[in-house]
Amino acid sequence: MLKGTFPIDQFKALTTPFYYYNIDLLKETLNMVTTEAGKYGYHVHYAVKANANPRILSVIAEHGLGADCVSGGEIQAALDAGFPAGKIVYAGVGKADWEINLGLDNDIYCFNVESAAELEVLDELAAAKNKVASIALRINPEVDAHTHAKITTGMKENKFGINLSQLGQVLDLVAQLKHVKLIGIHCHIGSQITDMAAFRGLAIRVNEIQEELEARGLKVENLNFGGGLGIDYYHPNHLPVPAFDNYFAVFNKLLQLRPGQQVHFEPGRSIVAQCGSLISKVLYVKVGETKKFCILDAGFTELIRPAMYDAYHRMENITNDEEIEVYDVVGPICESSDVFGKDVELNRAHRGDLIALRSAGAYGEVMASQYNCRKLPKAYYSDTL
Repeated sequence: MLKGTFPIDQFKALTTPFYYYNIDLLKETLNMVTTEAGKYGYHVHYAVKANANPRILSVIAEHGLGADCVSGGEIQAALDAGFPAGKIVYAGVGKADWEINLGLDNDIYCFNVESAAELEVLDELAAAKNKVASIALRINPEVDAHTHAKITTGMKENKFGINLSQLGQVLDLVAQLKHVKLIGIHCHIGSQITDMAAFRGLAIRVNEIQEELEARGLKVENLNFGGGLGIDYYHPNHLPVPAFDNYFAVFNKLLQLRPGQQVHFEPGRSIVAQCGSLISKVLYVKVGETKKFCILDAGFTELIRPAMYDAYHRMENITNDEEIEVYDVVGPICESSDVFGKDVELNRAHRGDLIALRSAGAYGEVMASQYNCRKLPKAYYSDTL
């Protein structure tokens, strides 16, 4: 079994569990993103919700990306990490007044508006500051992303966005408001999408939406396609960088752009997932009647994706190369759902062995909790160990 490369000697001196980030791989991924997007003049805003670690954010900002934020806290984190306010876009179905005001005060690039009710509040708050807020309407394009039910976002059954059937009345409202300016349309159909057919469908649907807008005499400067590009959780060693070339090429081939129109994307997972691992220690090997349990000192408090989404993460015993055995790998949390994987093949586990849970750079550290009064783990980086 091909394993990732880790500084084992340095790891042994650290308290587990902890997050480990390969900064070289992050930079390689960012270089690929900027190169492939740059071929077509596309703009990329990193989705901060995937990982808001300050060091990770600063590296991404240094590579010239913008930030896609879904809370006031993320806007502040992006500003603190060096993202220019003029490259920050702000989405979210439930923006609080203070969060909107934070965006207005910093003159962020765009608010991705998700409802008529939000439009009215944004207009009111902008008027109080004698400002005009630039907006993109987040539209549910009715494109099935064929992904997990809990991470699909582009259908009318979802809480996000404006349904196509309601777009006309929302556009009428925009025309009446004096303190918002429509500069774009925004779509996001889901996450962990590996079938490019979903993105082809999205590009074609946005072409159709543009025709509807133009029939009303409206033209927009920006098209924002959100994120959603998936990664290979099964083969992080063989495929550490997602297929950004194929992803951006789909839109370049199918989009019917108007003169001067700009295209934006908001990738998150695809940028940071593969550079991060959760490193945990084996507490016990429990032998049952029909199976063996490898009990770790990390649980769903450090990586909730398996418990929440039944998600797969590759696991590696990075301490030894003994023969393969099969375990249910579980954590210490007092919940039956605290299971990282069943029937997992690992090199024979012993108390004290280090286990790497791979592809944990996205929705790992950022979703960590202190349930069971556990401490939040530390993060370490390949270039500072």
